[in-house]
Amino acid sequence: MVPRMPDGRWLLLIHQIPPQPSYLRVKVGRRLQALGAVPVKNSVYVLPSGEQALEDFQWVRKEIVAGGGDASVCEARFVEGLSDGAIEALFVAARGADYEALAAEARALQAGLGGRGKRAAEARAQADGTLARLRRKLEAIRRIDFFPTPGRDAAERLIDSIEAGLRPPAAAETAIEAGAHGALRGRTWVTRSGVQIDRIASAWLIRRFIDPDARFRFARGDEPIAAGELRFDMFEAEFTHEGDRCTFEVLLRRCGLDDRALDHIGEIVHDIDLKDGKFAREEAAGIGQLIAGIAMRHADDEARLRDGAAVFDSLYAFSLRRPGAK
Repeated sequence: MVPRMPDGRWLLLIHQIPPQPSYLRVKVGRRLQALGAVPVKNSVYVLPSGEQALEDFQWVRKEIVAGGGDASVCEARFVEGLSDGAIEALFVAARGADYEALAAEARALQAGLGGRGKRAAEARAQADGTLARLRRKLEAIRRIDFFPTPGRDAAERLIDSIEAGLRPPAAAETAIEAGAHGALRGRTWVTRSGVQIDRIASAWLIRRFIDPDARFRFARGDEPIAAGELRFDMFEAEFTHEGDRCTFEVLLRRCGLDDRALDHIGEIVHDIDLKDGKFAREEAAGIGQLIAGIAMRHADDEARLRDGAAVFDSLYAFSLRRPGAK
């Protein structure tokens, strides 16, 4: 049985690995990388303290000792030199590099799908398998993403966008008939935890204009949903990115919301979420910073939705008074 951890902030694995067998160092290095551990000194690796982290380090230590090396696992608080913030930054940098490498693979896939000829046809034929592999890599990175990493949302959106582009256009339309609001009332709406701009805006739109009695549940990307639940802005969701539309725009179109003020908000959300400058809305930078501030202030998703709703209520009131809003 793994003992309960004291109140320490970090766990350290300090090891000495013999030069032979040569594969042991490589094997241990890959194992530590898979656990999300980062080096703070030569042969000193750190993880945020926790029962799972302790068990993981204990298994690595056992492997090192069995190979003829030596290792210790200890609880640590950094008093001088490295600060907690500096160590967190090491984790963020490591996961940021992982997300960027994943995004580069996804962009290469997307570029191949957009071409013509034999190579593009082969890429499309293999796309489902490639996407599944990218999804597995994304989930593996998410499991070791211990601190908020900015590159996560961008990588997730890119993979969602590729998946939406591969899906036949009719598939999303037949999931729930456009404008069938009766089928959307009193539902539980599920989205990924760690909500940001598109999910916050979409939740506001759902509760304000589509399903006033909506309940929201926040899940990991691989969690199953219960009967009657609706997913938004996540993989294989009933409402998610379609082509170059963000989820907010898809909800507007699919639910038949003909409102120029909402269209205006949708263009702002699009520019913030997709960062493609399609609508060049001057409000996007300020609204984006405000929503980012809400996310920094609140780790709790419900709190983010509450504060975000106040922002979008005010933005809607402003948008109604723009020329041609209705």
